[in-house]
Amino acid sequence: MKKTTKTENRKSRIQLAFSQIRAWLLGEMDPYDAVFLKEEPPLVTSRKELADPHLDTFNLRNAFEMRAFQRAYNIAGILVCIVMIVSMLITVSWLPRMGADYNPNNNEVSERYIEKGMEETGAVNIVAGMILDYRAFDTFGESCVLFSAVCCVFILLKNASHGATAAAEENDRIYEPKNDVILQRITTVLVPFIMLFGVYIMFNGHLSAGGGFAGGAVLGAGMILYLLAFGFAKTSRFLNEKVINVIVCTSLTFYCLAKSYSFYTGANGLHSIISTGTPGDLISAGLILPLNIAVGFVVACTMYSFYAVFRKGGM
Repeated sequence: MKKTTKTENRKSRIQLAFSQIRAWLLGEMDPYDAVFLKEEPPLVTSRKELADPHLDTFNLRNAFEMRAFQRAYNIAGILVCIVMIVSMLITVSWLPRMGADYNPNNNEVSERYIEKGMEETGAVNIVAGMILDYRAFDTFGESCVLFSAVCCVFILLKNASHGATAAAEENDRIYEPKNDVILQRITTVLVPFIMLFGVYIMFNGHLSAGGGFAGGAVLGAGMILYLLAFGFAKTSRFLNEKVINVIVCTSLTFYCLAKSYSFYTGANGLHSIISTGTPGDLISAGLILPLNIAVGFVVACTMYSFYAVFRKGGM
């Protein structure tokens, strides 16, 4: 009977912890309240004090285990940081010296990019061939960092949206000039050209200077300008948090799967159905063009999301 009661108490505490974490992520509870009790019971320094019949045993045990969990969590975090720092230092110590003759970066790598880049990647722009073919997973990591940053900002600022004033909720134009006719007319004319120029930069990244990062920045600027002129009510008809999440997740998933296929076939000497095409043509350079588009979408949505969140704490 006692074992059953202990098991039920343990399950209830686990369910309470998960419910608190979920409430914190949704912005319904402050991080402090998610870890500690709102009305903290007397301090318990040892488990012997839990045997005192005059104390609320369940709450005291819960508080004691909360403190123990937090202490273990802090220790585990410090150990993980130490392991990562040591691993990075060891890895760096194995790298060749900067500027040394035997460093591949000073001979083999740069020579390969310049002499074989167009032949192996099909990209006229050597930089695009390097970052989206030879070092494509580095670029994928950068895109994932942008997406992770947006997710962290959403979580940290979630409470701000719940604390918005009633006036801000009723009228999202409180942050800009209300219905500025001049700004709206100019935006109506400029935004299509801005978006078209951003698409042009993305589609020609393998042929000339540009690419996904530059094109995505232009697209993001165009969306922000439209938001400034017309407000959230009109912009959210075609661009809201759900749409942005779908676009970003789809772009990153496509990037990962496409380059995984490319690296798998190349590393194993298998025939790839993706041709590099004729260098100089718009549809060429294999996967570089669609990867540029995917990166551009991620950058554009990231820029817009950051502006929308910091502008009024939500989208």
